[in-house]
Amino acid sequence: MLIQNQKHHQNPMLSSPILVSFTLILSLPILLFLSPQTLPSPFTSDADDLYLFHRASAARATTTNPKPKIAFLFLTNSNLTFAPLWEKFFTGHHHLYNIYIHADPSSAVVSPGGVFHRRFITSKKTYRSSPTLISATRRLLASAVLDDPLNEYFALISQHCIPLFSFRFVYNSLFKNRLASLAGSSFRYRSYIEIISDELNLYDRYTARGENVMLPEVTFDAFRVGSQFFVLTRRHAVVVLRDRRLWRKFRLPCLTEEPCYPEEHYFPTLLSMEDPNGCTGFTLTRVNWTGCWDGHPHLYTPPEVSPELVRRLRESNSSYSYLFARKFSPECLTPLMDIADDVIFRD
Repeated sequence: MLIQNQKHHQNPMLSSPILVSFTLILSLPILLFLSPQTLPSPFTSDADDLYLFHRASAARATTTNPKPKIAFLFLTNSNLTFAPLWEKFFTGHHHLYNIYIHADPSSAVVSPGGVFHRRFITSKKTYRSSPTLISATRRLLASAVLDDPLNEYFALISQHCIPLFSFRFVYNSLFKNRLASLAGSSFRYRSYIEIISDELNLYDRYTARGENVMLPEVTFDAFRVGSQFFVLTRRHAVVVLRDRRLWRKFRLPCLTEEPCYPEEHYFPTLLSMEDPNGCTGFTLTRVNWTGCWDGHPHLYTPPEVSPELVRRLRESNSSYSYLFARKFSPECLTPLMDIADDVIFRD
């Protein structure tokens, strides 16, 4: 009875449609204000990523140790098929390298154990032709920068990559080339990242997000493309982690998928704009684009694996030899292991 009386004496305006509409209108600005923080968006970096990048960009390197390290960054969406070959590559050099793996959490990648044990970092799902691959690479860089102040070089590797030389050859090749700093009191190393300014479809790649979307941060004259895989110095890894200005443009979605490969655009453009003289403009990972399809390079199969193929993949038109190569089918593991000791790791 009491409930009935309460209903009977209720203010009729409280149930009025006009009042409900008025309340919604007043609430709209609040919803708009909160939505960027409470709703997931492909156009904003997650807070945990930003915090990670901020911490890493403030980390200090160790300059007194005579033995710097190479951080190997494995970016994968499947199991590391060539783990046994890489295990041979790393054996005996544990004090000169670190390994970090970003595995797509939806792919159920299994740890191969050995030198790869407990090397997985916190990862997020990645999609082809999207800025998620840039974010994954930045997570790898940040994790490696924070983990060990001795990490001086950062080599991005895919699950389809193989080494073309022994670890000692790779290490010596990277650390023998130094540049005198402007002050003349110390030395620094160069990054090995492909930087191309004259590709045939460069304009299509530049306008993939819209005609003038990249302006004013990135003009067409400043836009560059290159290989997804690179070897960066620590100072360039920090440049990548500190960047917000260019990232705001390259994280935008593309209108068409075909010419849009953000991971092949962002890093070459950023480093070309920030420190072109500190980059070789050359990638150390050999890729065969002959007969490519749907944006994928040539896939090597077991019948193609031979000592002659390894020697051919090492050669380049540059003064630098290729140190890694892709893309190899999983079935290539056995023939590669057969020639590992006598060919691949015999420099």
